[in-house]
Amino acid sequence: MASLLDFEGASVPAGALWLAATVVALLSLAVARLAFNALPSKRPPIFEGIPFIGGLLKFLAPLPLLQQGYAKFGEVFTVPVLHKRITFLNGPYVTSHFFKATDDIISQKEVYGFNVPTFGPGVVYDVDIKVRTEQFRFFAEALKASKLKEYQPLILGETKDFFSAWGETGIEELSSQMGSLVTLTASRTLLGREIREVLFAEVSRLLHDLDAGMLPVSFLFPYLPIQAHRQRDKSRKELGALYKKVIEARRASGAKETDLLQTFIDARYKNNFDGRALTDEEITGLLIAALFAGQHTSSSTASWTGYYLISRKEWWQQAVEEQRQIMAEHGEEITYERVQNMPVLHRVMQEALRLHPPLILILRYVRESFEVTTKAGKTYVIPKGDVVATSPTFTHSLPDLFKEPADFDPDRYLPPREEDQKRPFTYIAFGGGRHGCMGYNFAFIQIKTIWSYLIRNFEFEMVDSFPEPDYEGLVIGPKQSHIRYRRRKL
Repeated sequence: MASLLDFEGASVPAGALWLAATVVALLSLAVARLAFNALPSKRPPIFEGIPFIGGLLKFLAPLPLLQQGYAKFGEVFTVPVLHKRITFLNGPYVTSHFFKATDDIISQKEVYGFNVPTFGPGVVYDVDIKVRTEQFRFFAEALKASKLKEYQPLILGETKDFFSAWGETGIEELSSQMGSLVTLTASRTLLGREIREVLFAEVSRLLHDLDAGMLPVSFLFPYLPIQAHRQRDKSRKELGALYKKVIEARRASGAKETDLLQTFIDARYKNNFDGRALTDEEITGLLIAALFAGQHTSSSTASWTGYYLISRKEWWQQAVEEQRQIMAEHGEEITYERVQNMPVLHRVMQEALRLHPPLILILRYVRESFEVTTKAGKTYVIPKGDVVATSPTFTHSLPDLFKEPADFDPDRYLPPREEDQKRPFTYIAFGGGRHGCMGYNFAFIQIKTIWSYLIRNFEFEMVDSFPEPDYEGLVIGPKQSHIRYRRRKL
């Protein structure tokens, strides 16, 4: 991983760039502090650290920060991070406005703009809210039930092909295997048949470069002239040229495929637009955005689901019995309709997501000041200009929401407990409200299809210990841990 001072080939010395960034940040911080101090006494308490960089050091380890801040201040507190103020909202009593407010009040664009070099111009966080709303409508169209029903056999086909390469018995590292399989299923259902069948290796290489160019430092300085960013930009340009040829060839052929690429080719802007089609550059950018939104999150969730099933034999046996019953009633084929009705596997996956949601923080930018009221009835004003953050991981660990929150207990979702339903935004593994993850149903169909096939065809046991979370990446997956498999039929 490149460090902040990895300026190989830069035309300006690293020290000068760092000094300039520091001066700008300090001036911005001073102005922000003046505005903040002008607020009434309802402002949130400040979790101070070493001046200027203390908040940054805390922010780079968010879980200890959240635990310390919650113990000291409760549900709402502010951490100065360089030239920004991050105000944390912890728990469902103070996050309603965070999840429900419109983009003109609480916005994604300012905090997720670091994705623009990766996704490309003219899409998602590089456009105004009206255009972004239209583009999200295209995603919603591609993820409706009728589309998922078409994707599911493609996912199953990739799953069968992938595991046909395994032997009768062996040892594998589960998370890397799931990462490879999810990439294949995403390529077939999202990026297009041409990519999966002909250009998969080349596209995978380019996407890897885009992924490697999304570093923690990219959040604050997405255009910093480091090698990882230069390679990201080069590969993004190559990917755009490659996709232009694919899109032109498909349009010329008149073929109608079952994938996200086809949905974007057929899409037309509405609502105060001219009914135009998407440009090739927009299609490429939206495909990259879709892949980045789903690939790492799905592979992480598929891995955690597997590790819990394999290490919790009582739940493995319940999942096996569920598959046996489905096969006895409906036959051996794993279909969209049957995947929809697997409550045991669904709850296992839901609980794995509660314990290990893919994103440790969800962020928004405050365009208009607003108030929040804590469980104890204390009201705070969240000022314009703050970045507000909430943590699915931390929220799911609160004992007043989930009984014995560190325990793996899929039955917590059954009546009469239904712990995830205590209050709106208690369970936020996929976010919630206006910007809840549109790929929620796709992920469940994808992962339940994969694990249905595995449960029916393999037995497993842990070789290594149960994995710890890997907090190095932007998506929190498991550290590597090996499992032993043996083929068998139910």
